[in-house]
Amino acid sequence: MSADQVLAFETNCHIFDGCGFPAPGLHSFHFRPIFTVDGFHFDKPILLALLSTVVVVAFFWAAFGRPKVVPGKLQMIGEAGYDFVRRGIVYETMGKKAGEKYVPLMVSLFFTVWIMNIWAIIPLAQFPVTSIISFPAALAIIVYVTWLFLTFKKHGFVGALKNISGYDKNLGKVLVLSVPIELFSNLLVRPFTHAVRLFANMFAGHTLLLLFTIASWYLLNGIGIIYASVSFVMTVVLIAFELFIEAVQAYVFVLLACNYVQGALAENH
Repeated sequence: MSADQVLAFETNCHIFDGCGFPAPGLHSFHFRPIFTVDGFHFDKPILLALLSTVVVVAFFWAAFGRPKVVPGKLQMIGEAGYDFVRRGIVYETMGKKAGEKYVPLMVSLFFTVWIMNIWAIIPLAQFPVTSIISFPAALAIIVYVTWLFLTFKKHGFVGALKNISGYDKNLGKVLVLSVPIELFSNLLVRPFTHAVRLFANMFAGHTLLLLFTIASWYLLNGIGIIYASVSFVMTVVLIAFELFIEAVQAYVFVLLACNYVQGALAENH
């Protein structure tokens, strides 16, 4: 929550008090630096991003650091999560033989994105890291570079260009149109949409949560209490919905990553 919105709560600002509604907006995604070093601002989103990495690493270390033949509860949860990504996403998209070596990467991406998303409903944190475009963009760049590397490694320079451009001599005169479109789509649109799809969903979800949360507090005055109760119910419903969306967005992000890698390894475009 932004400084302006926090101030609205601290000053007990309600409807009919003469103060305006502190509506969420772009300012809701700006945070004061926790500290600054040589011009680098360390703020809440960066802290949560680092904590996401720590949570993922710590969980899997605890689950698989000393694996047992008869797994304990933590190991069972870890195996279930790992197996979900391996069988439900990687194998389904790339096949078992081709996809096995990429399972660790996809598992890491899935749980990192999911934890970054889920901070939105965690008390005190209450902010999805992926609603800041730079974080989904960084993850999309990792997938993009991996896709390019595998494409050139698998097909060689000429073959990779054909793969990326969708070159097929059977297309004849249509090649004049199809090749530029495919190049533009694969080299520019693909990484952009991969990042924006995740960012836009989490940005919109967090804005809606802020809107109804702030409205619930703002309307707590006189007859406005009736509307505040409705707004509060909507807040609870949105939190439940966000739980679902946060997992779905992690799933979609990794599903697309698998599709891109599968395309790089395929014989034909």
